[in-house]
Amino acid sequence: MEENFAYRYLLFGLGWICVVLGVIGALLPVVPTTPFLLVAAYCFSKSSPKVHSWLTRLPYFGNAIIDWETNKVIRPKAKVMSVFTIILIFGMSLGFAPINEYLKAMLVLIGLGCIVFILTRKSAP
Repeated sequence: MEENFAYRYLLFGLGWICVVLGVIGALLPVVPTTPFLLVAAYCFSKSSPKVHSWLTRLPYFGNAIIDWETNKVIRPKAKVMSVFTIILIFGMSLGFAPINEYLKAMLVLIGLGCIVFILTRKSAP
């Protein structure tokens, strides 16, 4: 019983850390928002139904969280915006950041991996 209690608190804390990172991501173009909020939603679904309910009612992200939790789908508009943002931010990093070629190659692979993941998910109606 005590292990479950500690596990719930761990998930609750991790959920709030992800919410904070998601808020930072909403303000900074390099940090993603939605993945952090999806992880937060998962953590809260296991630790605090009340906070999970609050998170899924957020104006800009609530529907995306519900879509993902219920059907593992991404809305087409979100796909377009995500891919555009990835190309823009990663492209700027590749073009202007003074980093070595190995890091640039890693950025390309990460960006392509993210784009492939997004585009291969089912689309919400």
